[in-house]
Amino acid sequence: MIRCVNTPDATAAPDAAGASAPARPADTVAVPEGHVTAVVTADGPDRPGVSAAFFRVLAAHQVQLLDVEQSVFRRRLSLGALIGVDPGRLGVLAEGLTETLRDRGMAVEVTTEGVDAIRQASTHAVVVLGNPLEASDISRIGQVLADYGANIDTIRGIADYPVTGLELKVTIANPRPGGGVPLRKALAELAGESAVDIAIEREGLARRSKRLICFDVDSTLITGEVIEMLAAHAGREAEVAAVTERAMRGELDFAESLHERVAALAGLPESVLDEVAESIRLTPGARTTIRTLKRLGYKAGAVSGGFIQILEPLAKDLGLDFYRANTLEVVDGRLTGRVVGDIIDREEKARSLRRFAEESGLGMHQTVAVGDGANDIDMLSVAGLGIAFNAKPALKEVADTSVNNPFLDEVLFFLGIAREEIDQADREDGTARRVPLG
Repeated sequence: MIRCVNTPDATAAPDAAGASAPARPADTVAVPEGHVTAVVTADGPDRPGVSAAFFRVLAAHQVQLLDVEQSVFRRRLSLGALIGVDPGRLGVLAEGLTETLRDRGMAVEVTTEGVDAIRQASTHAVVVLGNPLEASDISRIGQVLADYGANIDTIRGIADYPVTGLELKVTIANPRPGGGVPLRKALAELAGESAVDIAIEREGLARRSKRLICFDVDSTLITGEVIEMLAAHAGREAEVAAVTERAMRGELDFAESLHERVAALAGLPESVLDEVAESIRLTPGARTTIRTLKRLGYKAGAVSGGFIQILEPLAKDLGLDFYRANTLEVVDGRLTGRVVGDIIDREEKARSLRRFAEESGLGMHQTVAVGDGANDIDMLSVAGLGIAFNAKPALKEVADTSVNNPFLDEVLFFLGIAREEIDQADREDGTARRVPLG
């Protein structure tokens, strides 16, 4: 298939007054006088040598390359070039490409229509994650984007495990600071109504400049609540769990609730701390997330309203760069039911994140915070990107985005890191493994 559209002079078009006006914007690369710009595309099965043959024909006709894009999707190749060429060669160029690529199953098109369109950088990235992800989900997201004047520029698959993920690069109608707020709210509402996670973030260097991540611990980095595990040894798990739930919802002052819950541990032998530490289970994807981010040069750490006696061995096992938590008082080998030192409440979590960033020589816009409860509100609010992980409503309201699946590696996808990149790095150092789901 070939469509060759020839215009007598594609470099100029008459304006309303009859004068000539440039068909191409002045800020594009100039082509020699008397040449035209054209778009050349080839589509078909991906085979070795197709691109080489494509450019060999262009070279034979002294073509100037202005822009090129190539992609392969499931062994289907799409190759396009914006070129500057002598208009007298367009016909023979099209014939040459068709003849050369016919045996390779490629469809060729050469046209001078639409060549004045400028390739512009997208303003935002939208990441959509679902398990499963349905066409209807993308349809609804696409409609919301259209309703707010946003154009989808490109779409790529970003994850096939443990969830399906797509990354949409979009250009919004009002790219000025704050211009994307209405769209962000609309997408957040859609995510709340559906079974998918949606994140939108400004595209560009700022998105790729993140270099520090800080996790909450209980029900974020690990499954479960440590204080409830400790309370189970005292036969008071249900009582303590009820107080924890109210604190995480923001109904109780955290410091007050902490003292109340810790008092229930009075008299327990210190050995209980080791037993609980050994029984800790990481949230699925935690090791993958930390390992991957540290490969990229991230600093990784944790700030917990829990206890340093539990967090410290975990932090050393994961190779965390920093960590903070409350300290349980132990006297004569038994817990006293009190904590010593500063209480790690929501304000202190935010201060800790700022301190970690400052010590690492990073700005707050380069930080990511992940948490699940009201105690994490301040930390997520000051971070460059705040992610609510299977969180209480109070935290979701202030977070930049929410994860509603039980997989911590969704954080990587929100940062624009593709599953295939993660798996490739894991294969290279022998850590690759996929745990069966469900």
